[in-house]
Amino acid sequence: MSATKKASAAAILDRLILVLMLSVLAAILTAAMVMQYAFGEIPCPLCLLQRVAMFGCCFGLIVQLRSDNSERGTGIALIFAVLLLVISVRQTLLDLFPRSGHDYVGNAVFGIHLPVWSVIIAVALLLGFAIRLALFGGTHGSTDAERHVPGAIVQTLALYVIAICAINFLSVIAQCGLAECHTFGYRLF
Repeated sequence: MSATKKASAAAILDRLILVLMLSVLAAILTAAMVMQYAFGEIPCPLCLLQRVAMFGCCFGLIVQLRSDNSERGTGIALIFAVLLLVISVRQTLLDLFPRSGHDYVGNAVFGIHLPVWSVIIAVALLLGFAIRLALFGGTHGSTDAERHVPGAIVQTLALYVIAICAINFLSVIAQCGLAECHTFGYRLF
């Protein structure tokens, strides 16, 4: 296989990994919204911040998928992945060592509570980005054919992420109004 074909295959695989990461994050955020609306799991303020960090990762991935000669999107996503890790570790520690009068909020999924899942997701994102950069290096200036292989998928995922971000934003307004958030009901309803 020639060097050009190897570079082309690497560029396509790199983009497919980014699309897979974006798809998984979109599915996780969708599951969080389903748990909120279908099962009445009202997110706490730290949970809302974790969602913001995941949306930040999604938007970094979208920027990276739309970029051809920059790793700016990866940098954005990495910053938000670290933020997600910090917030979720804080919440996990608060749940492990609760203050008096503050009960645990939320149910477990597959025996693991959501803040711990967020820690796992953040570590998986950081590892995924590290492995991606180790395998494929920086930018490789892909051709139009390589860049547009998952173009329709990327566009659809980007629109979907924007839609669930907007729904989440409206949910936060409904839950918190313009004041401090709480975990015991929707203020405006």
